[in-house]
Amino acid sequence: MNIQVNGTAREVPAGTTVAQLLQILNLDPRHLAVERNQNLVPRRQHGECELQEQDQVEIVTLVGGG
Repeated sequence: MNIQVNGTAREVPAGTTVAQLLQILNLDPRHLAVERNQNLVPRRQHGECELQEQDQVEIVTLVGGG
């Protein structure tokens, strides 16, 4: 199925979850915020949140400092 990740088209298998997408992209979920269709997906829901055709996913790296 086709989705958008940070504005770039990407094809992933049907039924892919947010957690699986992060694994595919080789990203550590502990340091990221993920939005699906402009809604924040809490980290505890990454394994349950199944992506759908044409979903818009934004992945943002969290940076600390001050």
